[in-house]
Amino acid sequence: MVIKRSALAFFLIVLTTRAFAQQIDAESLKQLSFYQDSLKHLGQTFINDQNDLARKNANYQFIKILVMALKVPHSFDFPFDSVKTVTLAKSPDDKFRIFSWHVANDDGSYRFYGAIQINTPGPLKLYGLEDYTPLIKNAEDTVSDNRTWFGAQYYTIIPVSGSRPYYVMLGWKGNNDKSTKKVIEALSFQNDKPVFGMQVFNGNGKRRQRVVFQYARQASMLLKYIPSQHLIVFDNLAPPDKKSKDQPETYGPDLSYNGYKLKDGEWLYQDNLDMRNVPNEQDESYIDPKLTERPKTTQPIKKKMQ
Repeated sequence: MVIKRSALAFFLIVLTTRAFAQQIDAESLKQLSFYQDSLKHLGQTFINDQNDLARKNANYQFIKILVMALKVPHSFDFPFDSVKTVTLAKSPDDKFRIFSWHVANDDGSYRFYGAIQINTPGPLKLYGLEDYTPLIKNAEDTVSDNRTWFGAQYYTIIPVSGSRPYYVMLGWKGNNDKSTKKVIEALSFQNDKPVFGMQVFNGNGKRRQRVVFQYARQASMLLKYIPSQHLIVFDNLAPPDKKSKDQPETYGPDLSYNGYKLKDGEWLYQDNLDMRNVPNEQDESYIDPKLTERPKTTQPIKKKMQ
């Protein structure tokens, strides 16, 4: 059995290598592999280094090298799968992919970084994403662009066809030392530029540009897409008691589930879903960063700035 599994793994590696070879020439593959090694090292630094300045400097170098790497011909076909500190999600229609990652601050908060790479045979077409979160007052009512981005780390992209095609993305948002956020984001391209937010989430008497969840940092929240049912399903979040109703940082799953179901190009809110026929595991393709290693600081934890 061990021999068969090893043979299968080797066979898959060979097939993958051949697939890339058909798209990327040897010189480009050599360059991309070199850049990937640098990105891997820098990524480990901006996640694990105890020094705030060292993390930020590593991140700035990471951005520069990533852009250099993506300028290499056929870079869109290179998976960068050794760079574990970045989440790379490709649209199912192969039109674009999104790099997204975070850098932790000493106070327990996060700043997000990202880029959208368009699949084009010509010169690199890349949109940098600038985290504008602190200046966004009402995230569920705000439309933004790549320079005013509601930063997140996306792990799922769902294409929606129709008269106004767009994409829905599921992402980990992080927040601060008390709570975590996740987001259901809408992405469209207008005049060939990315636009974040679209009033396609209809529920509880309100249409939202995006859906934002907030819950206690020590809790885990299910947020995943069920393709066979065209359904985004998530834990219902509730306070531990009535006194905490206005404190979302205390919320956690209450063992019931809600969702958004796609119908005629919109996502309609579904209450109290029957989960007996739906997998109940956490998102398989994404590990919540707060559950992995994060920078350990010897400095006192600071209160989040208002």
